[in-house]
Amino acid sequence: MKHAHIAFIGGGNMATSLIAGLVADGYEPQRLIVSDPVPATLAGLRGRFGIRTVADNASALREADTLVLCVKPQVAASVCRDLAPAISERIGLVISVMAGVRETAIQRWLGAAIPIVRAMPNTPAMLQAGAIGLHASDHVSAVQRNEAETILRAVGMVRWMTDEDQMDAVTAISGSGPAYFFLLMESLERAGVALGLTAEDARLLTIQTALGAARMAIEGGDPPDVLRARVTSPGGTTEAALKVFATAGFGDLVARAATAARERAGQLSDHLTEQS
Repeated sequence: MKHAHIAFIGGGNMATSLIAGLVADGYEPQRLIVSDPVPATLAGLRGRFGIRTVADNASALREADTLVLCVKPQVAASVCRDLAPAISERIGLVISVMAGVRETAIQRWLGAAIPIVRAMPNTPAMLQAGAIGLHASDHVSAVQRNEAETILRAVGMVRWMTDEDQMDAVTAISGSGPAYFFLLMESLERAGVALGLTAEDARLLTIQTALGAARMAIEGGDPPDVLRARVTSPGGTTEAALKVFATAGFGDLVARAATAARERAGQLSDHLTEQS
């Protein structure tokens, strides 16, 4: 894996996060190359990581074994079509972090039967704390799966999906999920202020509580329902609050929200796939 040359098409936040994680893991910077149309982006990446950069996509592919597509979904079709003439047998694997772009569309645009791994990271990946869903096309070997997992593990936890349609559910749960937690934190902050706390105290108490709860869930090994029961004393304050959530149908509301996100993810994927 550490001998592969990896070409990143697009030098935005996700490419930067992946490069940062790989370099921190000991990957040789000169085996990483990025193409991006913005000179300042390339200069920043060169200065920060010591990697190679080019202004045109075809040049990035000349020595690459693995191609990582990090462009916006709206330009996926045009970028892939432009790359098609430069795709050679040397490129053994394509990894796509383009949200909602299906493997069949990437294959069609690249014009080559090439192994593809789709990745759905979320924004905490920028802090190497992401939750990433992966799906491999039929032609991806065990070695290539391991390579893709190694690259994406540089920015967080990875889980493999057996069916590509599950990537829409990944989008609904972890892709959009940070916003759900931010909404709860925002609401708790407002409630704290309404109950007499200063805005700063309400914010810091909320953030630290969210961090502590997440750490308990990750490090303790117990599922959330067990953790919730453990901190809920009969007749206590937590029980009083949870009864309000239950009466309002909090669980059903979360399920409806996640379903709406999954359905929208499918609609967006259908639209992108239909691009000629």
